[in-house]
Amino acid sequence: MKIGLLIYGSLDTISGGYLYDRMLVDHLQAGGDEVEVLSLPWEGYGRALLHNFSRPLCQRLATADFDLLLQDELNHPSLFWLNRRLKRQVRYPLISIVHHLRQSEEHSPALRWLYRWVERRFLQSVGAFIFNSQTTRQEVARLVGKTSDVSKTSDVWWPHIVAYPGGDRFQSAMTEAEITARAHEPGPLRVLFVGNLIPRKGLHMLTEALCQLPAADWRLDVVGSTAVNPTYTRRIIHNLKPGITLYGPLSDVALADLMRHSQVLAVPSQYEGFGIVYLEGMGFGLPAIGTTGGAAAEIISDGVNGYVVNVADTAVLAHHLRHLHQNRDALAAMSLSARQRFQAHPTWAQSMAGVQTFLHEQVKG
Repeated sequence: MKIGLLIYGSLDTISGGYLYDRMLVDHLQAGGDEVEVLSLPWEGYGRALLHNFSRPLCQRLATADFDLLLQDELNHPSLFWLNRRLKRQVRYPLISIVHHLRQSEEHSPALRWLYRWVERRFLQSVGAFIFNSQTTRQEVARLVGKTSDVSKTSDVWWPHIVAYPGGDRFQSAMTEAEITARAHEPGPLRVLFVGNLIPRKGLHMLTEALCQLPAADWRLDVVGSTAVNPTYTRRIIHNLKPGITLYGPLSDVALADLMRHSQVLAVPSQYEGFGIVYLEGMGFGLPAIGTTGGAAAEIISDGVNGYVVNVADTAVLAHHLRHLHQNRDALAAMSLSARQRFQAHPTWAQSMAGVQTFLHEQVKG
């Protein structure tokens, strides 16, 4: 089967969504499918809307000999109107990979109205969906507004699959004894943040929470691109405190080593469509701290293998970090539970195999 995949920029872009797309492409190709990646340029939202009126783009897609075309939902501004014309010219199905919706993030009322309007029309223009979480599926159902109860997985009007990301990108190979011993190591609590430096990821909230604790009680390592939002990065650097180390992006080997030596993973995002990094950290026995914004609660059981706090509630976040520092038996128990949660989760190969089967069914149908 020949599959097209439409994305912005490079498939090697560092983010959870692009990792998901890369893993899917690798699995499809390993399973005998041919995948052609079509890249649109990264541009501002307004300029991306103009892609809908690009004759070369429409012609390129209309004449492609695909069996189906995958479209990353990130590309919705470029496709919300073009897809309607395209469906009149092609026989292959249009299927969207939805990681999370832009309208779910914090925006001004005017921008959020625009994003909702455009995203709704994009979602209505495709024929099937690949969701990374039940939360994402429910957000799409709410936006499109054609289910009587979005909590019911059986009451969905479109062909779809919920295929969770895997967390087994790294080989952690840590034993329960090693995880327990690490939790009881003396000294400050070693906290890890992994995510691009953008406001949505909540690094400023994490640093604000940590600063409510004595400086001797914690150390924070920050891993992620500093180039995505230079203004925000400058804000973080300007307010940098002793005990915080900015690494920038790291190789998988270096990041795995840092996870192996950390004690807690904290990424208090304003919104996460899934949060692959929580699961990856759990592979190293790291309790995860996320928020109620998005799908973190699908991974983190509050008080068992981590904590789920209200968005921007730095006081509660600080309380949990203080508790884990002062009570190393609780940290050890939570670390072992995190490892167990990781072990119970589907691997990348298992999730992507389900997607591949689903895609073949859409073509046969």
